[in-house]
Amino acid sequence: MANIHPAGVFDTTYEEDMAIDRTWRDKLWKNLAFLALLLLPLLSVSGPLGLKLISDQYISLIARVSIFVIAVQGLNLLVGYTGQMSLGHAAFMAIGAYGSAILARELGFTFWTALPASALLTGLIGLVFGLPSLRVKGFYLAMATLAAQFIIPWVLRYPMEDLTGGTRPLSVPAPMIGPFLSYADDRIRDDAPMVFEAGNPYFVDVISVSFAQIDGAYPSIELVNPGGEVVPAGDVSMTVREDAAGNVSGLSYIASKAGEYRVALIADDATNSFEARVSRSKALSFASDIAMYYIIVPLAVLLMFLARNIIRTRTGRAFISVRDNDLAAELLGINVFTYKLRAFFLSAVYAGIAGCLLAFERNSLSLDMFQLDVSIEMLAMLIIGGAGFPLGALFGVSFIRLLQEAVIPTLRPWLADLLPQVFPFIDVVNITSAINPILFGGALIIFLVLEPRGIAHRWEVFKVAWKIRPYSY
Repeated sequence: MANIHPAGVFDTTYEEDMAIDRTWRDKLWKNLAFLALLLLPLLSVSGPLGLKLISDQYISLIARVSIFVIAVQGLNLLVGYTGQMSLGHAAFMAIGAYGSAILARELGFTFWTALPASALLTGLIGLVFGLPSLRVKGFYLAMATLAAQFIIPWVLRYPMEDLTGGTRPLSVPAPMIGPFLSYADDRIRDDAPMVFEAGNPYFVDVISVSFAQIDGAYPSIELVNPGGEVVPAGDVSMTVREDAAGNVSGLSYIASKAGEYRVALIADDATNSFEARVSRSKALSFASDIAMYYIIVPLAVLLMFLARNIIRTRTGRAFISVRDNDLAAELLGINVFTYKLRAFFLSAVYAGIAGCLLAFERNSLSLDMFQLDVSIEMLAMLIIGGAGFPLGALFGVSFIRLLQEAVIPTLRPWLADLLPQVFPFIDVVNITSAINPILFGGALIIFLVLEPRGIAHRWEVFKVAWKIRPYSY
């Protein structure tokens, strides 16, 4: 349906026939929509212009929607285009999230290197759980992928507890570019703490403490933030490192909160006196929601565009052939198992990218964020949005988030008063706790009955009717 042109529009070259945007109006509207997305944070309360036209809550909501659009688009490549069922997509997001966090915390990776590394790691693990697709499909493949949903969180919770924190939340450093500008270099002693002003939401101060190599135990470093709280050791790099000149670095901390900081040396041996060097540098930080917005949203648009182009390639056509009839595809010379594995790999890579963005956007991780209900919810998003359509992920995630953030909170008070009168034999507490899943399940049932091909299919029908107006019948 997307290939239908408005009346009087014809393709005269192969380039025009192969283009995604067939007319200049299509290109204009898409570019304007993307430009509007980029301008939204400038109109928010915390924006640099201070216009206060849009609440920061909406900026954070768009960023979260974009993250799940990436994840659901990966699921669309697997389920919608290749026809392979998966119930473990949230577990693959957990690999990307925890993998990137561990790389950043333990190995010193930046966000820009942890993102592709964690995505590749997730893709490789996705290949492992895609191996059962060689022998099983349909319901049995769904059960095989369900195993990933239980195995991966268990591995992250128990065998890897030292790295992931297990059941405890894991802090994740904010993305940063730099440090690129050193503006202060001072000396402190253990008997004279240093107090200074630092912090900016966008251009943060990177505080580094180093001291000359000594014999015996090094002094501990105490950092107090503007709130008067001692910064926990887990939030700073306390590893002792020695450079070529013999200087030892014992602390590196990103001061993003504006205010007064205090750095002090605490020696265990009162007979020794120590001196340290405190240097401060500027770095571009993406710790704020608005700054992360400019990472998440453009990346989501790029990945949506790449997924759309993958389907137009030989690999994408093979995916669709496997989905429609894998036996016929094999008779045509398509290596069905190879393309199934490619679909699992690409789907896991998208999930890994989404998990990495989620980790750095929230600055904290918990395994409760990647439970089975999240995998089912993403599958519901794809069904409602339209499996097998390029915009299915966008429509599905937007609809579910709108339902959860706006519709359900509006209907909940009304239903909380009505349902106990309709069902007086059920405990009121049980009724009110069941309102959210009832509305969510009801919306899914309505779409399965009335619009089984999803919102994206109805959008395509609307576009065709608009193009051929007034003969839309």
